[in-house]
Amino acid sequence: MDVASDGRFLLRRGSLPDLAPDLLVDIVTSACDLALVVSADHTVVSVLVNPQMGVGAKVAHWQGAHLRDLLTSDSWLKLEARLAGIEMDTRRPMMVELTHADDTNFRFPINYAISRTADDGAILMVGRDLRPIAELQQQLVSAQLMLERDYEAHRELETRYRVVMEQSPQPLIIVSMSSGKIIDVNAGTAELIGVPRAELIDAPVAQEFEGRRRGEFLESLAKLSGVESGRSLELTVKRNKRRVTVTVEMFRAAGDRLLLCRLGMADAGKAQITELTDMMTRLYAKGIDAIVFLDGDGAVKSANEAFLNLTDCSSLAMVQGRSFADFLARGTIDLRMLMDTVKRVGHMRHFTTRLNTDYSGQVAVELSATWFQDKAAPCVGLVIRDASVAEATRWPVEMPGNDGLRNVMQLVGYSTLKDIVAETTEIIERMCIETALELTGNNRAAAAELLSLSRQSLYVKLRQFGLLSKDPAESKSD
Repeated sequence: MDVASDGRFLLRRGSLPDLAPDLLVDIVTSACDLALVVSADHTVVSVLVNPQMGVGAKVAHWQGAHLRDLLTSDSWLKLEARLAGIEMDTRRPMMVELTHADDTNFRFPINYAISRTADDGAILMVGRDLRPIAELQQQLVSAQLMLERDYEAHRELETRYRVVMEQSPQPLIIVSMSSGKIIDVNAGTAELIGVPRAELIDAPVAQEFEGRRRGEFLESLAKLSGVESGRSLELTVKRNKRRVTVTVEMFRAAGDRLLLCRLGMADAGKAQITELTDMMTRLYAKGIDAIVFLDGDGAVKSANEAFLNLTDCSSLAMVQGRSFADFLARGTIDLRMLMDTVKRVGHMRHFTTRLNTDYSGQVAVELSATWFQDKAAPCVGLVIRDASVAEATRWPVEMPGNDGLRNVMQLVGYSTLKDIVAETTEIIERMCIETALELTGNNRAAAAELLSLSRQSLYVKLRQFGLLSKDPAESKSD
């Protein structure tokens, strides 16, 4: 038996049985929530309601009413346009969502399947109540809004917690009793132990202190939390050998027992740090050598009085925030070489250069640099010594006593190699290259930049003068 996809074979074959009207009504109302038979002039001929929908009494007066009066204005315009379209000519149900409303302010949405039942233009509207779906959607929206409010409240609490932790003057550690690992620390703890905060999170707390096993250490902390306030445990930090005291409070959160540990310096450690801090402060303020601290980009963070005297600056405010390249005679060339070397090696010694003063003068200096990377904001510390007297008396090795040659040597780094050797002999060119290598600590890339040469050209000249094999170890490192 061939089967048509639209079910019309039931009529052609006589397979659809004759049903009693009451049984047909029961079948229709069981299969849908609301069914309307509407005439060609859009008058409701019949209304069939599923008893479980609970609106039978409210739609009883719909029979004989015009369909327009039972829908909202927007729904009626939508239905009128769809009925006039070509969809109704395909003899397939047309799906459309409509909202019923009448004078009693009774309103509910229905998803209708609309079909023509006869050639006279009458239509059958079989619908499903959308109120349960709308209520579910409303519940989902309400749940979403509640989640967003909870998320914002959680973020607010997280922010408050982080502010309290970081603004606390006392180093704090939160430890999980179940795992023995550090849950959180503040900046004071990271500075006291001497490592970044990220390195301490999830690390076993026992490994940060000397002579402590995990089980024994946690037990000691738990016992300490149960005694009267004021009792503390004295420990030694493994990384920097500092003596610290620990006071503990236990609390519960998310089913886990947590320990809030407050760290403090032991009396001996306090006295030692206080004395050392006092001496370093006096050295910084009263020392004859200039001391300058730069941030990771080479900007001046702080400088002492000796540096202000060396550069003729009137106040610290005129120095802070400026790039240190402003004070270097070779500007960004010197600063880039200085920062790259000290970040790579960790320190730099006997770097000779000249500093610009605020009154267009220059002073020869020798500086040492140290890279402090164990801080939250890494910085470079410079110790600068006035070398003008030493420079005046210094005489290059194996250089004949000639003032013209001395003047040529002083031009290295301040003029290009082409200008320097234009009127000089080959020996002067060799001396300039050797001096550039000496100034840069045998860094050939920096020497090439000082001489405004490409690295390839510098290597050609190094081979020409037999300087490549001068120091095999340095050649390998270069």
